[in-house]
Amino acid sequence: MEAGLGLIHRRFEALAPHLDEGEIIRGDVRYAEGPAPRTAVVVVHGFKGYKDWGFFPHLCEQLAVAGHAVVSFNFSRNGVGDDLDSFSELERFAANTFSRELDDLRWLIDAVTEGEFLSRRPERVGLLGHSRGGGASILHARGDKRLAALVTWAAVARYDRWTEETRAEWRKAGRFHILNSRTAQQMPLDVSLLEDFEENSERLSVLGSAAEVAAPWLVVHGRDDLTVGEADAHALVSASGGASLALVEKAGHTFEVGHPFEGPSPQLSEALDVTKHHFAKHLGEG
Repeated sequence: MEAGLGLIHRRFEALAPHLDEGEIIRGDVRYAEGPAPRTAVVVVHGFKGYKDWGFFPHLCEQLAVAGHAVVSFNFSRNGVGDDLDSFSELERFAANTFSRELDDLRWLIDAVTEGEFLSRRPERVGLLGHSRGGGASILHARGDKRLAALVTWAAVARYDRWTEETRAEWRKAGRFHILNSRTAQQMPLDVSLLEDFEENSERLSVLGSAAEVAAPWLVVHGRDDLTVGEADAHALVSASGGASLALVEKAGHTFEVGHPFEGPSPQLSEALDVTKHHFAKHLGEG
């Protein structure tokens, strides 16, 4: 139980059918003590992210306090191992692809929709994704009419954010590295990531998917986001033809909080408030 919050917190490890040998999906379920919630929210981390990074546990706790069963998870190839707080599986990180992340997410939402990991089958399911996880959430929402609500935080409007020079060097070497400034690790990316995007560009088009999202959608974005600029938020709203936009002043990509988490910033609290309101309106309050 989360101290002082009256929450139940359970961890799980799942061997999904689409995973390769040795791969696993690790996750958490949080919900308030008392009657089983009638609603569930799945929370999706982004690139170089993981379920226990920074604001994610706080976000999940707050949504659980609001009355939802909340499921967060690590993508099977996000690079974080069984200690849950370090990138100890860099070869798996290198072998990750956008399609693999989408397969992970689809499998998990199918499981949650059927009540797996929960104490009851939810009546309505919502989805919240941050950054690249926001992109994956949009891709999934295009094809899943079961979703009752979608929220994206600092979501990317497109996956192909590489220059032609980078693409050429990547193909030549077969791998390139990207710095994790927090851990000082040089994190490898195999060319299979690029090839996956090029071979499945229509399926992996975030903007193309935005136009087909049927669930009520809230786009939340920091106005000072230097990682994924505000223009991405406007592009998503424009492509959607109906999403709502909440811009948070003086907020960067992670809403002015870091890791380890030292408490919510005003910007994070604002993002949480509009998110809770959106889910309460479209899912109900548990």
